[in-house]
Amino acid sequence: MRAFKLHSGKSGAALTLRVTPRARKTEFAGVLEDGILRVRVAAPPVEGKANAELLSFLAKVLGVRKNRLDIIAGQRGLDKIVSVLDLSADEVQARISAWLAAQAPE
Repeated sequence: MRAFKLHSGKSGAALTLRVTPRARKTEFAGVLEDGILRVRVAAPPVEGKANAELLSFLAKVLGVRKNRLDIIAGQRGLDKIVSVLDLSADEVQARISAWLAAQAPE
């Protein structure tokens, strides 16, 4: 699997995502050539529902509370940057990689 982009900040990590709303189910859908992690969400992009579902999904994957996540760029677009407080880029990478490995068909 191609590596995805993470950035470390003073209080956590920033994750670059491309979101596809109205998918069959909410899941990771791979890594684009430029290192952006692709995520499909089942919710429609109406009244913030897709953003809320994205944050819920990431909170579950990363094992953090939703209030530790924030969309800091791309609130209305498909490309987003999500801030993860109190986790380093390495910790985020490890948790997402572990999630992907657990979800992979055997």
